[in-house]
Amino acid sequence: MAQAAKSVKTRRPYQSLGWIPYLFVLPNLLIFTTFIVIPTIIGFVYSFHEYDGLNPMEFVGFDNYKEIFTNADFWSALGKTGLYAIIVVPLIYCLALAVAMMLIQPLRFKGVFRSVFYWPTMISYIIVGLTWKWIFGDFGVLNYFLTLFGVDPVHFLSDSFYANVSVVIATVWSRLGFYMVIFIAGLQAIPTDMYEAAKLDGASKPRVFWSITLPLLKPTTVLVIMLSMIEAFKAYPLMFALTGGGPGKETTFIVQYIYETGFAKQELGMASAMSVVLFLLIVVFTALQNRLSKGGSN
Repeated sequence: MAQAAKSVKTRRPYQSLGWIPYLFVLPNLLIFTTFIVIPTIIGFVYSFHEYDGLNPMEFVGFDNYKEIFTNADFWSALGKTGLYAIIVVPLIYCLALAVAMMLIQPLRFKGVFRSVFYWPTMISYIIVGLTWKWIFGDFGVLNYFLTLFGVDPVHFLSDSFYANVSVVIATVWSRLGFYMVIFIAGLQAIPTDMYEAAKLDGASKPRVFWSITLPLLKPTTVLVIMLSMIEAFKAYPLMFALTGGGPGKETTFIVQYIYETGFAKQELGMASAMSVVLFLLIVVFTALQNRLSKGGSN
């Protein structure tokens, strides 16, 4: 009886302070609610209205959503975004994994190399776009060096093929370091005794990679593919600064098209409906990927 009373007495101070942890969460919760939850709800409401930002909203029901399915420009922008994602995601995955595997080896100045690869991720997308525009422009650094070797200047940003290649290169350069860090964490979490056992069995390095490293990296792989795919479908600032969506509409991806619909054409209701459709597509893709990978479990 005395022990029970003593136990209750020692627990009371902790129970009386049980609300304090919520104070630490409150600032982030307020920021998330103010800038994510509330705008999302407002955008969902706008999607059922015709609204230009100036005149009163007019309820139109599902008319905006019906119009989306007959909007060829919307599906063209979505298709270009999907193609961009199909190219960028595997490139980022393979290069980030290769760099991570090199940088977990016992190398001199390993920390310096990691910093060099990670540094571009800290730069704003706008700055990245402007930097690569200075490199790929008609009078940019790359064309200058080409002319030194007697090669005619290449219209990297005004030719549709080269413009898309430029966008892919800039994206991979700016995001490689972020996913490299994730892969390094995943690789360091793999038990070393498995590699030692494989070495004793005489397994080759390719065999070790395919039979040990890659299977045990499955949770990390799921995370990297999911995050990079979501980033690809949300891509806008880098392309806007690098190509402006051109030449023509060749690099106008879905987020830029939604932005132009809402603010250039002042069709906020239609743009909101497009945003909802894009959000649902990302949710479906993420759920499908999670289901196919069984939640990333081994």
